Amino acid sequence: MGGISERHKEIRRRRQRRKKYKVFKRRLTKAASSEKTVIAGKIRKISVGGEVVIENLGLQEH
Repeated sequence: MGGISERHKEIRRRRQRRKKYKVFKRRLTKAASSEKTVIAGKIRKISVGGEVVIENLGLQEH
């Protein structure tokens, strides 16, 4: 039976997203405008609440 429960999968996905957000935040400090647009697109892909994260990072216009 066993295996990994849905809750554990959800927690693992959330932790992975958090790691990705840290990487994106670090890259944004040195990123050019075109790269910021790419990063904003990636954030939209990995999370349902991506728009909120983009606003928090100050990428609204991208």
